[in-house]
Amino acid sequence: MKGITLLALLALPFAAHATPQCPAKPDVASLFDRWNAALLTGEPAQVAATYGADAVLLPTLSNRVRMTHDERLDYFQHFLANKPSGRIVSRTSQAACDSALDAGIYEFTFATTGETVQARYSFNYRWDGQQWLIASHHSSLMPEAAH
Repeated sequence: MKGITLLALLALPFAAHATPQCPAKPDVASLFDRWNAALLTGEPAQVAATYGADAVLLPTLSNRVRMTHDERLDYFQHFLANKPSGRIVSRTSQAACDSALDAGIYEFTFATTGETVQARYSFNYRWDGQQWLIASHHSSLMPEAAH
């Protein structure tokens, strides 16, 4: 009995440093759907809330890299003015323990103008211990559209 107690006491420091359990791998499509639903609210703060505090946004319609919450909020105040709605045209995705990647082509329809625009995108997501948040987001117009 003393041997079992001693063994249990010796194992305690190792248990404290055990690898944390991974959250369930995300359904990557649902993470895009959550972001798109935030766009549809028309509220920049709702969209900005889908990004982590230190997330990087390389936006479609701006030459400025958005590194802070306030910078992302500023971008979405302008982007949402035309009431965009996104849909995935094609994608590839990967999910790991605490990160996920979603990349491909998406299309936005702008309700105020009726215009439709395709762009390349990549979202990198990170699990923050409570929820999946965007860690980096790159979006750029298709090269053919830029000519």
